[in-house]
Amino acid sequence: MSPDATGTSAARETSARPAGAAAWAWVSNLGGVGLVAALLWWLGTGPALAGLRRIDTPAVLAALALGALATVGCAWRWRLVAEGLGVRLPLGTAVADCYRAVFLNATLPGGVLGDVHRAVRHGREAGDLGRAVRAVVWERTAGQVVQVALAAVLLLALPSPVRPYLPTVTAVAVAVGLVLLVLVRALPRSGPSRRARALRAAAADLRAGLLGRRTGPGVLLASTVVVGCHLATFVLAARVAGATAPLTVLVPLTLLALLAMALPANVAGFGPREGVAAWAFGAAGLGAAQGVSTALVYGALVLVAALPGAAVLVLRGRPAALRERRGDRTVGAQGGSSPVPAAGLAGST
Repeated sequence: MSPDATGTSAARETSARPAGAAAWAWVSNLGGVGLVAALLWWLGTGPALAGLRRIDTPAVLAALALGALATVGCAWRWRLVAEGLGVRLPLGTAVADCYRAVFLNATLPGGVLGDVHRAVRHGREAGDLGRAVRAVVWERTAGQVVQVALAAVLLLALPSPVRPYLPTVTAVAVAVGLVLLVLVRALPRSGPSRRARALRAAAADLRAGLLGRRTGPGVLLASTVVVGCHLATFVLAARVAGATAPLTVLVPLTLLALLAMALPANVAGFGPREGVAAWAFGAAGLGAAQGVSTALVYGALVLVAALPGAAVLVLRGRPAALRERRGDRTVGAQGGSSPVPAAGLAGST
């Protein structure tokens, strides 16, 4: 094969990868929308619309309060992890950025674009993009781990459709985790290889950002508060949607729907959450329509609780736009004779 043919083949392969990733993103997003549409077609839109109409002022105020507490908890956890990794992050800035991220996550496909935005923005402002991105990754990971652990404890303690299978699932998960831990510890950590450097960096991040004496307890407490706020909002949504079952019944069902939101095939959280809620509520004898209605009301309450992030997005974006316009005028006045500072362009971006 000629060098030109080889180069053409490599270029085609490289260009096909982003196309494949974009296609998967579209398929996953359409899958989430299609699942909600199929559930509403199968069960009817009446229960869902009735539940959404029952959202009143007390429910909105409660959702805003729970959302504020969860956002502050996320911001505190993020600050602990970031400063444990050596990146300064004031709490006020963290709260504002988390509010903006929550709004973007609640309105954009995928449910993580807001966190990507805050990681990149913090990295540019702090001058260390790598550590800032790792701080957000570890902070999100800590939250997911605590959520899964609390869900396992509550699902084992309370009756639910998955309770008979949990001992086996838990044993398998623990065994897999131990095997992975042994494999990771067996990998070489010394030497200049990329794998060794990555392992050393991950181990250092874990010690400093998550498991340190100054960060570990705070990360655990903040994560527990965040999970509790999300769970309370889901229970509130169930009550608004008309569910009258006791908390010992509702909490496990809402936990299952909450865990389903981690699946990637969703649009702003909608999709798997409604599907799992329909199955869980139906299996518990409360009706699949009640589950879908609860999940949709939860999505609406989360969107309401995220609205302060829209204000942050507008107010914090305005100074950057002003800087960009001033920079354009400065460049025009200079006539291209003097270089424009890179920091100014990065800040306007």
